[in-house]
Amino acid sequence: MAADLMTVVPDQARSGPGHRPASSTGFVGRDESAFHRATDPNVFDWLDHVKAAAGCFHPIRLSGEVATVDRATGQLLSASRTEDMPDGEIYKPCGNRRHAVCPSCARTYQRDAYQLLRAGLAGGKGVPASVAGHPAVFVTFTAPSFGTVHTRVVKRHTCGSRRRCDCRPEPCHPRRAADPTARPCEHGHPSVCWARHEETDPRLGQPLCLDCYDYDAQVVWNHSAPELWRRTTIAVTRHLRTRARQLGLPWVEQVTASGRVRRVPPGKPSFGKVAEMQRRAVVHYHAIVRLDGIHPYDPDAVIPPPAGFGVDDLVAAVEHAAATVAFTTRPHPAAPSGWGIAWGEQVDVRPIAADGEITDGKVAGYLAKYATKSTEATGHVSRRLDGEVIDLYANHQGSHPERLIDAWWTLGRNRDWQHLRRWAHMLGFGGHFLTKSRRYSTTFRILRDARVIWRRTETGHEYADQPDDEPTLIVGLLTYAGSGWRTTGDALLANTAAAMARERREVAREEFAAVV
Repeated sequence: MAADLMTVVPDQARSGPGHRPASSTGFVGRDESAFHRATDPNVFDWLDHVKAAAGCFHPIRLSGEVATVDRATGQLLSASRTEDMPDGEIYKPCGNRRHAVCPSCARTYQRDAYQLLRAGLAGGKGVPASVAGHPAVFVTFTAPSFGTVHTRVVKRHTCGSRRRCDCRPEPCHPRRAADPTARPCEHGHPSVCWARHEETDPRLGQPLCLDCYDYDAQVVWNHSAPELWRRTTIAVTRHLRTRARQLGLPWVEQVTASGRVRRVPPGKPSFGKVAEMQRRAVVHYHAIVRLDGIHPYDPDAVIPPPAGFGVDDLVAAVEHAAATVAFTTRPHPAAPSGWGIAWGEQVDVRPIAADGEITDGKVAGYLAKYATKSTEATGHVSRRLDGEVIDLYANHQGSHPERLIDAWWTLGRNRDWQHLRRWAHMLGFGGHFLTKSRRYSTTFRILRDARVIWRRTETGHEYADQPDDEPTLIVGLLTYAGSGWRTTGDALLANTAAAMARERREVAREEFAAVV
């Protein structure tokens, strides 16, 4: 039976639908299987074989044949079967981006996300270095309020590092006794909180009154957030087009692939966006918006915008879009007129500058951190829900996440809204956590392909230095064999080897930084 690395790593236990323990007896047999593998004469060959997936919590196992073919002639140059490899299978990392599911794969995804986002601001990875001079802003779009929740606000920071902030926060929701809003709500719960919450306080993000909170509106807003973002990008583009006319900037005559000539605005925004699930279980967006010029002959070229088109115009376009974009959802028996969808009042727009407070490295690191997060900040972690397990997570009189899931499931009873239930496990949000416009930067696939080439070169792969005039194609004729490690002992040894390798890399990186 396949073993999950979660079961052998301290403080990483998980539960929920779809999770299966390595065995019905937990850790029984772990020492025996680990000893058996460690005393195998071919243990080092096995460790080298699973190196690519050694730190993965639930690797994918493949079996079959890998062939190397000459691209020009189609001739089979060589073939290797997994039967001749250790365990008779190839181990591939699961590739899950969620840190709560697989920290090892999430770290890889986070580093790729950092490179992708930073390349759009500083260049590199196929993006011209001239983008560093393009006007760019860092924007945070928040959701409106659906009810009062416990918060932690620090107005004046005196700490040296925000990551370990120990500054004294303000009272959560203070009110004077004579203030009418200080009275208890209609359900008898206090509307005042004088607590100065710590960062680890479990009350953060929880409503002061669960019965007053508008759960229907929040889950519908979560589901509608991707559409709201799409409309916002259109509004930013249109506002910049109008601004270009006001400035009298000449339109660009662009030649299409078919040879036709069309007149287009002289500037176009590019976007990189990451969604973050807040503790109150509602998403908000962190985005990079960059202003580019238009090349008359190459529509994919990234060039600077025309003179006179600057960061102030970009800030105005984003603020205008955030304040004006809104729409109404389709009707529902719970809301016959539909729900109004718009951004909240707290929209933060900050210019990005190489020598300013907001730099490309800080922004990319900030967004990449949230790219591996999901719903765990809310206290809810589950896989896709269905009618068999929904009662384990939904309760209209339960906790904050349980009421959200119940609201989502209940709204999905309507025939026109049945598609909502598909995203109940995500508290309504069905969009991608990291997206970008096509021109903004490179792609994850290009980064992953570069990593594969580097690993083959590092390990001395026989085709790593294949000359360009004799290109080859590696074809994998593989089928799915299973998921997870074969035994908990294998999981323990693979994770230990991966942890030691990470430690060596970190030490080498620190020593190199000290020398430089």
